[in-house]
Amino acid sequence: MYLKHKESGSLVEVLDLAALSDPCQVSLAGRFHAGEELQDPADFTKRELSFPSGEDLPRCWWDPRYRNVM
Repeated sequence: MYLKHKESGSLVEVLDLAALSDPCQVSLAGRFHAGEELQDPADFTKRELSFPSGEDLPRCWWDPRYRNVM
């Protein structure tokens, strides 16, 4: 799955899909998808990622208290 890095606008290949949907995981492993060479894996916080359309990630993916009423 590919997500967009908000700051740079580059695509990030998500390497750990389980961490993506786990609200207790603050970051996930991924790598930039740019250039012809395979980039080295890096850690990305979920807050700095969005869907390629620009839509933010669902709250249940990054907030462990998403069920609590505000």
